[in-house]
Amino acid sequence: MNHLFHTNRPTRKPWLTKRPSRRSSLLTLLFSLLFLLSYYFLTPTSLSPISPFNKTSNSQFPQCISSQALIPGEKFLWYAPHSGFSNQLSEFKNAILMAAILNRTLIVPPVLDHHAVALGSCPKFRVSDPNEIRAAVWDHVVELLRTGRYVSMADIIDISLLVSSSVVRAIDFRGFASLWCGIKDFVCFNKSNEYLFDRLKQCGSLLSGLNGNVDKCTYAVSEDCRTTVWTYQNHDKDGVLDSFQPDEQVKKKKKISYVRRRRDVYKTLGPGSEAESASLLAFGSLFTSPYRDSELYIDIHDAPSDQRIQSLIEKIEFLPFVPEITSARKDFVDKNIKAPFLCAQLRLLDGQFKNHWKATFQSLKQKVESLRQSPHAIHIFVMTDLPEGNWTGSYLGDLSRDSNQFKLHFLREEDELVIKTARKVVAAGHGLRFGFVPDSLGMGGLKKHCPSERLPDVLLYIEEAVCSCASLGFVGTAGSTIAESVELMRKFATC
Repeated sequence: MNHLFHTNRPTRKPWLTKRPSRRSSLLTLLFSLLFLLSYYFLTPTSLSPISPFNKTSNSQFPQCISSQALIPGEKFLWYAPHSGFSNQLSEFKNAILMAAILNRTLIVPPVLDHHAVALGSCPKFRVSDPNEIRAAVWDHVVELLRTGRYVSMADIIDISLLVSSSVVRAIDFRGFASLWCGIKDFVCFNKSNEYLFDRLKQCGSLLSGLNGNVDKCTYAVSEDCRTTVWTYQNHDKDGVLDSFQPDEQVKKKKKISYVRRRRDVYKTLGPGSEAESASLLAFGSLFTSPYRDSELYIDIHDAPSDQRIQSLIEKIEFLPFVPEITSARKDFVDKNIKAPFLCAQLRLLDGQFKNHWKATFQSLKQKVESLRQSPHAIHIFVMTDLPEGNWTGSYLGDLSRDSNQFKLHFLREEDELVIKTARKVVAAGHGLRFGFVPDSLGMGGLKKHCPSERLPDVLLYIEEAVCSCASLGFVGTAGSTIAESVELMRKFATC
């Protein structure tokens, strides 16, 4: 896989390639020596490659020294989100939990494009290596910055109460990168700025773990779901085998020798560990889900001896959208639907779902039939990835033709409400309003907006919020994480 810091683009080399002439004077040699010294110690893009298998000293990395000087004692946690928004939100919650357990400041990532980065399959023991997925995420984050499509997870999900109550410390990725990489104007970063490109390339290599672990600077977690299930205060003996292991057939077919062990995250990466001394702790994926009486990667559901963490576990079960999203929901329900309604979330084109149209439509049909006792038309808000032009021949087409019995409502990306909400989200800039940012850094430049900045895609969030208010019920696609998110919102009565 080619990453941002693996490009074949010619780079400036920190050594002289021209063979010296026999007539070179002592003055010339001294000049050359001074040039080399100034290059290594004064030029921020002069770092030579470091073997990923060697532990190195932070004296070789200006970022480590400068960040520790600016914020002495502060320690951060970074991770690699991936897949669709619902999976990214799930990882975000896990990251909040891990940061609190390890007493680190969480680096809040942007929302990545849908499936721009993929993990693979944990049950099949076929996933991207942590270094590889961290590098892929860094590449994509830089691409979001270059194309003006960056929007923070905290611009969409409201974590203000968590931060204000000091339950968790957080810093926006842009603030962290400004601090760590020494780039204060990268919000308006573009392809023509080679200097910023090189600085981000250098930082990405360091944070992704491609340089190995750097003493008191970075610690890149190498464990993933193939080898580890993270626990906390669950009374298991640290290092005990997990109940889910690769079967013999998988071992022989894929020639693997993985053994999954249950490890206490606090004992492994907390005080007294090698990782604890590092300013930055970098995880790979933090995605987990129940599987075969176990968890794929993180099995932390309570903390019986730690009331602070127990309280946090309860608080992060549901994290609401920011006010701009919930306000758009209210506007659409009050001004467009104006009646009790049913919500139908129909995922029909993505992955496995394209093979289950019959079952998906059958569930909706059963629900609709149960509502037909009413003499009034049934209002249905439709949330689907199937374009309206392709509804012909499907149950959706049947419903849309019977306008006397059914009133269908849906949102489009080009709708004025969606565009206006996107503008409000950008203007609010919640991600840069909270968290740990030293005043001495002068972060005001981060809050400006670039002329070429594109509006974020907020359609999905508004649709989920609308569905949470469907008083006649909700029909979701079986197995869809979007449906699970809506069900969670309905459980917490967000309307």
